[in-house]
Amino acid sequence: MERSYAVLPLEFPYIPGLLSFREIPVLLTALAKLKQMPDLFYCDGQGYAHPRRFGIASHLGVLLDRPTIGCAKRLLVGAHGPLGERPRAAMVDEKARGERIGTVLRTRDEVRPIYISQGHRVSLESAVRLTLQVCDGYRIPRPTRDAEHFASETKGKLLSGQLSEK
Repeated sequence: MERSYAVLPLEFPYIPGLLSFREIPVLLTALAKLKQMPDLFYCDGQGYAHPRRFGIASHLGVLLDRPTIGCAKRLLVGAHGPLGERPRAAMVDEKARGERIGTVLRTRDEVRPIYISQGHRVSLESAVRLTLQVCDGYRIPRPTRDAEHFASETKGKLLSGQLSEK
């Protein structure tokens, strides 16, 4: 597995609902350092389940023309019915104005659910199926969890001077 990072000055302010415009430039810079582009991307954010139906997963997927899945920790838009505490893989539709925009998925018994939505070049059904395949006993799917750990580790090394910003 390959990993890369990038550090860029922020050029876009924090505006709720427009996160991708702030984060995409650094993602593209980090991805350009990879020897091989991944076949599928999990994004810690929304895809279609977004107020504009175009969250960071959709935005990145369109720019790269690669399959992407939005895997968020919180509901951004819409609502859903009750989801039992058990069993693992319990799911319910996430809807906005009567339209199915995502799936609320419990990946482990008695934990908060995650919110799955299609990003680009993947159906919602495939996004849910693929997400369940990469869940390994934790609430957050492994690709997203590994990326969070790598980001935290890299940030710590940058702040302590163990890594350069290039």
